[in-house]
Amino acid sequence: MEGNGRMGMDKRKYMIMKICIFLIVFLAALVALFPFYWMFVTAVKPVEEIFEFPPKLWPGEFIWSNFATALSRADFGRYFRNSFIVTFTSTAITVSINLLAGFAFAKYKFRFKEFFFLIVLSTLMIPLQVTMIPNFIIATKLGIRNTLWGVIIPPCAEAFGLFMARQFISDIPDELLEAGRIDGATEFTIFSRIILPNVKPLISVLVIFTVMWRWNDLQWPLILISNEKYYTVQLGLSMLNGAQYVNWNDMMSASLISTLPVLVVFLIFQKEFVQGMASSGIKG
Repeated sequence: MEGNGRMGMDKRKYMIMKICIFLIVFLAALVALFPFYWMFVTAVKPVEEIFEFPPKLWPGEFIWSNFATALSRADFGRYFRNSFIVTFTSTAITVSINLLAGFAFAKYKFRFKEFFFLIVLSTLMIPLQVTMIPNFIIATKLGIRNTLWGVIIPPCAEAFGLFMARQFISDIPDELLEAGRIDGATEFTIFSRIILPNVKPLISVLVIFTVMWRWNDLQWPLILISNEKYYTVQLGLSMLNGAQYVNWNDMMSASLISTLPVLVVFLIFQKEFVQGMASSGIKG
């Protein structure tokens, strides 16, 4: 009887702990999602309701035409196309560089390997603002200022993804690579047939982070691009800010639409995203 009583108490404690964890996660989710909800509400509110106090959590009237009006304020079709080109191309290049460099640092032996890796990691401590002027000068001398290639190329080689790739690939047994070499496989075949199939969670993490960073990047395009023909979505959104007045309907409507591509990418890769975050970057 005493054992049954203890089991009952342990079960109750377990259920209470489970409920507490659920409530904490639920509240955290509400806090995280509220800005998106408020963005949506502001986007569809009539203008006069935006500045009401106390603010309304639910609009008195839904003005769905605000989305079309916001997109008509500027050439957002061109801006979205430019952002898709920049994001897709830079993601492909960045992920490829990170995987190849991570493979080299994880599985090859060469002189000063640890020193070079330390140099690469040390770039994480350098603020982006420090490198913007040199990058701008280089881009200008290369003739890629005011071009999409100027936006794409400079940020492609970055240390964070390389670090994650190296940590993840280090956990792949060397025996798999040696077996491939014994069978006569080239190094590229080993990379494409052995490494890549085993790092799908890592690829998901790198794709999601890179898409998010490049799609939302404002600072570098703002410095490099002065020709509206090459504006990205974020530059287009900045144009909606007036000198003395901001139309919050337009701003929130366009901002909400601009978040959809990143959300779609996350939904596509979310299955392996958590696994990749748990597996890479935390193992020695």
